[in-house]
Amino acid sequence: MSRARQPPLVTGISPKEGAAWTKVTIRGENLGTGPADLIGLSICGHNCLLTAEWMSASKIVCRVGPAKDDKGEIIVTTKSGGLGTSTVSFKLLRPERIGILDQSAVWVDEMNYYDMRTNRNKGISPLSLRPSNPLGIDIDKGKIPQKDIEQVFPGMSGDFTSENFSATWYLIENHAGSSFEQLKVAASNLKKQATKKNEGSLAYVKGGLSTFFEAQDALAAIHQKLESDGTERVEGSMTQRLENILNRASETADTLFQEVLGRKDKADSTRNALNVLQRFKFLFNLPLNIERNIQKGDYDVVINDYEKAKSLFGNTEVPVFKKVYAEVETRITALRSLLLEKLLQTPSTLHDQKRYIRYLSDLHAPGDPAWQCIDAQHKWILQLMMNCRNEFISGQRVGVGALDLEGDTRSSALGRLSHTASLKRGGSLRTPRSSTWHFETPQQVQFVEKLSDVVIGQLPNFWKLWISYVNGSLFSETGEKSGQVEKSKKNARQRQNDFKKMIEELTHRLVKLIRGAILPTTLPQQELSFYGGWENKAEISGAWHTQIIHTVRACYEALLALEIPNDLLQVIQDLLLDLRVHCLMITLLHTTEDVKRLAEKEDWVVDNEGITSLPSQFEQCVVQMLQSFKEPLEIKPGEINVLQLDQVQDQAAELSVSIMKVFVNCLEKLSAKTDGHIDAAPSSIAVDLSSPDRFTNVQESFSPTSEQRLLIILSNCHYLERRTFLNLADHFEKHGFTGTEKITRASVDAVRELDRKLFEAYIERRADPIAGSLEPGIYAGYFDWRDCQTPTGVRNYLKEALVNIITVHAEVFTVSKDLVPRVLSKIVESVADEMCRLMQCVSSFSKNGALQARLELCALRDAIAAYLNTESNASFKLALDALPLLQSGADKKLLEELLNKFKSSMQLQLTCFQPSSVQPIKR
Repeated sequence: MSRARQPPLVTGISPKEGAAWTKVTIRGENLGTGPADLIGLSICGHNCLLTAEWMSASKIVCRVGPAKDDKGEIIVTTKSGGLGTSTVSFKLLRPERIGILDQSAVWVDEMNYYDMRTNRNKGISPLSLRPSNPLGIDIDKGKIPQKDIEQVFPGMSGDFTSENFSATWYLIENHAGSSFEQLKVAASNLKKQATKKNEGSLAYVKGGLSTFFEAQDALAAIHQKLESDGTERVEGSMTQRLENILNRASETADTLFQEVLGRKDKADSTRNALNVLQRFKFLFNLPLNIERNIQKGDYDVVINDYEKAKSLFGNTEVPVFKKVYAEVETRITALRSLLLEKLLQTPSTLHDQKRYIRYLSDLHAPGDPAWQCIDAQHKWILQLMMNCRNEFISGQRVGVGALDLEGDTRSSALGRLSHTASLKRGGSLRTPRSSTWHFETPQQVQFVEKLSDVVIGQLPNFWKLWISYVNGSLFSETGEKSGQVEKSKKNARQRQNDFKKMIEELTHRLVKLIRGAILPTTLPQQELSFYGGWENKAEISGAWHTQIIHTVRACYEALLALEIPNDLLQVIQDLLLDLRVHCLMITLLHTTEDVKRLAEKEDWVVDNEGITSLPSQFEQCVVQMLQSFKEPLEIKPGEINVLQLDQVQDQAAELSVSIMKVFVNCLEKLSAKTDGHIDAAPSSIAVDLSSPDRFTNVQESFSPTSEQRLLIILSNCHYLERRTFLNLADHFEKHGFTGTEKITRASVDAVRELDRKLFEAYIERRADPIAGSLEPGIYAGYFDWRDCQTPTGVRNYLKEALVNIITVHAEVFTVSKDLVPRVLSKIVESVADEMCRLMQCVSSFSKNGALQARLELCALRDAIAAYLNTESNASFKLALDALPLLQSGADKKLLEELLNKFKSSMQLQLTCFQPSSVQPIKR
């Protein structure tokens, strides 16, 4: 029984690696007994039996197929030994794709031909197939500018395909931030790439050795055959025929490949064109991208792309590049015009203005866009101010304008500045604003508020724009554009005076417009036609002047907060001073008119002190006027006290005195006022006083007589002198008025003069009838002092005189208890003087006549003793001295009895002449 054969064992293979279709030699043991015994051969999983050539039991030659696995074993299968094993492995190399005209040691399957045209993602020229990252590590672009590198490496390049390639440049540009360890890894990668390239070339040679040897063997055999035949150079010989065949084959090959080569050349040119388009697609697409980005408003992208294109192709000599770049410049010129138009467009925000200025600066626009913007804003603000005036002058803002002012504009600028300080008009002069207040606001007040809103809304941004222009922040917030910043600062220094004139023009325009509306007399005649035109508008009161001052002050404070120099705002301070003075004078004049109208409010109802409400109303009116001065007299920073100006002091004092005198004149007119309904007799007053019911009727329908008017006004005059004028003097001093002594002195003089006139008029009306009735009463019934009977009592004429005096007392007491002594003293003085005159005119008295005269004089004197003064006592003394003395005690006793009888019978009537705590009845 024969011993079984061992399974095949592969112990070696040469070469150990190679590309597909590489010819290899396999060595081992028990590889088969013959070609028929070999039934299987696989390398890296690919069946290579078709190409296998069995040489011996220890050697097999074959070609490696295109296996799926890169590395695998060599398995031999024989009939005699079965499935074998392997102690070695073969590495299959994946070759790069081979073009149709590239050299190859093996046949290339045309089905795997790589068509550059059909693969659009990889359809680029061979130049673009160079590795983008030859070092094989992460690219870390540095921040070193390109110009600085060019200065350090003149004439060199960082492109590794360039003849002037500089490795240092390349490393600085692409790997400035790479660590040393990463650079070591990059060096190792370069070595591997070089080794791989060398090994690839060696493999190519190794793979073609067998073919070369076979061709060499064939050529050697042919050469030997030709030498043996001797026909190497004979015409028609095999060699000659072979040469002819080879020549025809060459011509045929040229014919066959002519079209292919032409297409190759065309494809190369197309690929080169595509490569140029791909490589410089940024430039070729830039005109269209500029238009799209402009439409989207991405001006930053446009500027960055333009700067990049300018640095790359600004000085190019390539015609196609010059043509495209010219198109780019055309679009950039249009963009400059568009941005300049947007910059000069009004209204616009400060942010947009800065943005457009930076864009134009980055695009190197001609001129100075920042100054152009400042000039345009200046003209626009001036136009806004004039438009505001024209709207009010033409009457376009009668009702709706007022609503716009309050609801829209005032909430934006002035409302933000004055929300913490409300308008102070002082006391009850600040009337509640009704729902129609907007329509009642004077046009001039609306205009000043609207004009202030325009200035406050526009001038701050205008000033901030200038400040940004001065410090260079228009072009760079961080200072990276130092060249533009320095240029901006230089231009700003040159135009500083021009901008100062702009601010002066704006403030002067503001002041002149307000003066034209409020203080037209302070403008020259030639400027009134331009700034005036308010003659048809209603005159405004002092309270509205106060609001105007408040508005102008808020405007001034807003401008002062911008740190605008004080000399540029001095003209507003001057305006404020004039407005404050004007408000002071207008308020005083209007108060004078208000005081004149107080006479219409006199109701003749007196209080317990005999005073009507008129002095209180007058005092309240003046106090409210002084309270309304709080705003104009308030001294803000940088302002002066208007009351310290001599001219203002004199005018204010003069107008204040005028107010006092006007009120005194009102009282005088009231005293002279006649009333047709007053026709009651004086005695009726006493009747009224004796009946509370009837007095109630009088109170309900009270219409004072002319004498009662005099008394009431006398009482008011006394109150004015004693209380009102002193209180007003304190108020004047509290509000800073100077010359209050002059005002008080003039007021007191005027009221005293009125008091004197009225008192004389009243005494004349009341004393003369009483004194005039004495003489007829004495001589009634042909009474004769020389022939009369023994006295039985006081005669009726004296009682009537006392009743008339009591009537005057009642009349005065009803109005003011304080006036009673003054009035009755004067009445008694007049009566006493008349009695003295009458007694002195009597030539002689009989005994009874002397007793009767002494009785009546003593009765009168004792009845009105409480109101006797020096003159009255002197008159009674002279009258008694004119009478004969009483000789007998009986006469004296009779005189005393008759006096007591008189006092007893007239006790009720004479009680009014006694001191009493009874208060006057309030009407």
